[in-house]
Amino acid sequence: MVYLNKSTPVFVLVMAQLLFFSGCSAKKKFPSGGEGLKPITVGVTIIQPRSLDNKIIVNGNLIANEEVELRSEIPVRVVSINFEEGSRVSKGDLLVKIDDRELQAQLKKLQVDEKQARDDLFRKEKLLELKAVSQEEYDKSFNTLGIIRAQMEIVGVQISETEIYAPFSGLIGLRQVSPGGFVSSATLVSRLQQTNPIKIDFSIPEKYREKVRKGTRIQFSVAGIDSIFSGHVYAIEPKIDPATRNISLRASCPNRDGALMPGAFARLEILLENIRDALVVPS
Repeated sequence: MVYLNKSTPVFVLVMAQLLFFSGCSAKKKFPSGGEGLKPITVGVTIIQPRSLDNKIIVNGNLIANEEVELRSEIPVRVVSINFEEGSRVSKGDLLVKIDDRELQAQLKKLQVDEKQARDDLFRKEKLLELKAVSQEEYDKSFNTLGIIRAQMEIVGVQISETEIYAPFSGLIGLRQVSPGGFVSSATLVSRLQQTNPIKIDFSIPEKYREKVRKGTRIQFSVAGIDSIFSGHVYAIEPKIDPATRNISLRASCPNRDGALMPGAFARLEILLENIRDALVVPS
């Protein structure tokens, strides 16, 4: 090591520095002719604008277009079941007949009472014209006839409740009762579902609420079926769920062949927007 002070000539100082650095450089060995260096492979991609679909993927559930639980409105015995399990029924078909013999007997009695009350009112009306009865007696007969007719309407409604008709066309499920069994309003007879079209319930984060509207197209798939189905949004819940910050939506999809079943899990793909001049960088 060379020590220098203020009185050292500048020439000596420069020479000392050169000697010092050349001594340090001499210790490094550089490969001659590029020996030992390996080439580096570099991948290059040219980025060009192209069309890009901005999509989100969410989960949903399939539900029937219409669904109802068939139950008896009055507690009584089942007379007949007029459907086959798992079959297709039409709107207005008689599905279940319940015993109405007691109600029919009540109706016959009321019909007789109604005739007597009507005849009595007719006589009182003639006598009232002759001033042979009071207005009070006539009004009493008139009210009696009205009460009997109201009772007939009540029994008529109860008789209609002994027949269960299909409220719409669809597929009926498994029956839970047998002919001769006793049923009440708590007894499930069967379920009726209309599955064409079928509905899809799903939710999206609130930040996408301006991009998904009524009429927005969706695509979805279900387990066990390789096909991709498409539909459209037709209803949006007008409130954001404060617990999840999501918006509930409902879409509809044709299901003419019955391939889609209510209760199935669906994986939806929703197109939010199409960007025409997007710069896409490979991941």
